[in-house]
Amino acid sequence: MASENKSPLEVRGLTKEYPAFTLRDVSFSLVPGSITGFIGRNGAGKTTTINSVLSFVHPDGGEIAFFGLPWAEHEREIKQKTGFVSAGMTYHTRKKLKVITGVTKAFYPAWDGKAYEKYMTAFGLDGDKTPAELSNGMKIKYALALALSHGAELLILDEPTSGLDPVSREELVEVFLRLKDEGKTVFFSTHITSDLEKCADRILFLQQGCLKADDTLEGFRSAWRIAECAGEIPPALKRSACGICRIRDGCTVLVHREDAAAFDTREASLEEIMIHLEKEADRT
Repeated sequence: MASENKSPLEVRGLTKEYPAFTLRDVSFSLVPGSITGFIGRNGAGKTTTINSVLSFVHPDGGEIAFFGLPWAEHEREIKQKTGFVSAGMTYHTRKKLKVITGVTKAFYPAWDGKAYEKYMTAFGLDGDKTPAELSNGMKIKYALALALSHGAELLILDEPTSGLDPVSREELVEVFLRLKDEGKTVFFSTHITSDLEKCADRILFLQQGCLKADDTLEGFRSAWRIAECAGEIPPALKRSACGICRIRDGCTVLVHREDAAAFDTREASLEEIMIHLEKEADRT
């Protein structure tokens, strides 16, 4: 058995090649009981990483361990302790939730009926309803209830807040924080960085198939500053720029914190950092 303090998910040198895209040497380790945000623009490789980690696709290289255990030899045990939720998950739209639950729990010997009822109540879900009667946000909550009812300690979420209205996204963020309070580990990919500002402990930034940052939220944000220019960008600032974006009355320039002392700058949001770095990558 793996030690209880082992990382819920450790990835080393993950590689996956497609004709038009390559995931290159991605490595990271999740901290137990934390929320990790996996960010990057659409097409950066977030879903490819998750699919490779969960063996939905076969990676071309790298090592993956859950709770210190390799997938190949411990798949059944890992599946009991891991829950996967995607915004694209679908259920039989006309079957009642309690019927879907009855089918699902048959696959999990460690199914906890009391936990299921607890989460259904906490999330405001009615087992007599059908998926067709649920909002997108409630469908995600139902998927979480199923995952948590078979003892999942690690939740891997692929774009769970995509397509949701701001109120529904806020409700899900509160759910993630509640799960963290219970000691669960949450790993979720998103391009809606404002959600992560409210709940993430760590940030993984994936760009064009390469992991460009692995840091605390505060550490990642504090490494950058934003300068605002109403007219021409001063030459010195342009030389220090790590990304330039147009705004209504001029432009914003992203600079490293160590280069910011010479300029008038302010704090950068997670979204601003990602957008400016992506603009710079497109330019180069």
